[in-house]
Amino acid sequence: MTNELASLLAELHTDHRNMASMLDVLEAESNRLYDGQDGDYELMADVMRYMTVYPDAVHHPKEDMVYAELKAVRPDLSKGFDQIVIDHRELADLGMKLRNDVEAIMSGTALRRNVVVADALRYVRRLREHMQWEERDLFIRVEEMINDGHNLIVDSELHGRMDPVFGPEVEKRFGRLFDSIQETLSASHM
Repeated sequence: MTNELASLLAELHTDHRNMASMLDVLEAESNRLYDGQDGDYELMADVMRYMTVYPDAVHHPKEDMVYAELKAVRPDLSKGFDQIVIDHRELADLGMKLRNDVEAIMSGTALRRNVVVADALRYVRRLREHMQWEERDLFIRVEEMINDGHNLIVDSELHGRMDPVFGPEVEKRFGRLFDSIQETLSASHM
């Protein structure tokens, strides 16, 4: 079965906007911790649970699939992109480390606040840099391939997997996180 590459690329753009919202929440909580205030570790855990079950498990493999298609169809456009799979692995490792930090604190393990802040801000910075690079380079090259007439990609089990927070239905386990994102978005539009 095939799918439109342009449609998949639009999904990836949307995912980036949604992931940026998550990073905003994570950064705000990290800044509270840095300033010596109480951070919402539950909220941070929800963000990292989301980041490891959707972006790491669905979004990044979709990007890897798009990159593989670009490399197969337009190798001239794929030069210099071998790093993408390595980046995705690094981001998953950074995300899992942060998730483990936050869950350890929530379970009562003694962990220094500055460790969590450093891990959170490192993760936020690295993922933002990665998404910006994809938006300004990788996705542009994929659009060029589409404009040249290649708009089909072999469908995989990843296509159609709904985002558990921003999809048509918010999964119950992410209800509080969704509400927090909505509050943050409302506050930023005032």
